[in-house]
Amino acid sequence: MHRNELDKRQAAVVDGLVTSIIGEPRMQHLNRVFLPSRDAIIKGIELLRQIIYPGYYGKQGLTNQNVTERIGELVGELTETLYEQIRHCLRYKQQIPASDRNSVVCEECDREATRVLGIFLDRLPAVREMLAADVQAAFDSDPAAQSTDETIFCYPGVMAITVQRLAHEFHKLEVPLLPRIMTEHAHSLTGIDIHPGAILGRGFFIDHGTGVVIGETTEIGANVKIYQGVTLGALSPAHGQVLRGHKRHPTIHDNVTIYSGATILGGETVIGEGCTIGGNVFITASVPKFNQVSADPPKLKYRDRRNQARADFVPDFQI
Repeated sequence: MHRNELDKRQAAVVDGLVTSIIGEPRMQHLNRVFLPSRDAIIKGIELLRQIIYPGYYGKQGLTNQNVTERIGELVGELTETLYEQIRHCLRYKQQIPASDRNSVVCEECDREATRVLGIFLDRLPAVREMLAADVQAAFDSDPAAQSTDETIFCYPGVMAITVQRLAHEFHKLEVPLLPRIMTEHAHSLTGIDIHPGAILGRGFFIDHGTGVVIGETTEIGANVKIYQGVTLGALSPAHGQVLRGHKRHPTIHDNVTIYSGATILGGETVIGEGCTIGGNVFITASVPKFNQVSADPPKLKYRDRRNQARADFVPDFQI
């Protein structure tokens, strides 16, 4: 096919795509409310990281004398960025058409956006206090850490927990889309998937982190430590939307350690205080406090081949 023939077919291609788009409403967002901007929300996350951890991200050389000015600049930029995104999210919640931007309902959404953002900003000191305990837990729990600076700069668990704690505040304020965009961005960077609805206790530490999944209705107590590949999930995900609004994910009490690859499922599953959950176990029932759960170790078989003739040697594995 020559290039000019391909050009001639473009009109037919466009007609086919438009027919497909109009005919499949689940995969298009036409004639509907404006959506928030993922890029703007990600910018908001970066601004929040500079506010939460001043001097680590963004401008260097901050001191006790100039930090007030710098935080003022950041809060001003953050307010401008997040206010517009919260407005879009609240309009989405009300399903207000894009053509009705000046309607009374939109004005109500704008007032609500102001209220929500004000509450969120007021809660930031309390979020920082919780994150300080998380940073210290990461340092105290990992002998490989040289300083809390290292845990803030380098640890994916601290990054994922930071974003989740911030997103959780918007989740509590019933802002749609925005908190999930925040945590999925952190998920894409760290491999750690924590739903914004999950409740995380003080001094939470995720070591290594890749493949960790923490579901929406999970409740985690204080001083809990989990390792890579842990799933705190739902027991019957096949039921889908029928289970919305119900407790579907486990409750983990204080001072629990969950080792890599463990899977704990179910809204009625409770892991009691002080438990240690071994690697690669599969749990769907509650565990009383101060217990240790472990899988049976694999049975290893050894064969002495030192006297076997090389001519008769057959490898166990072949590529």
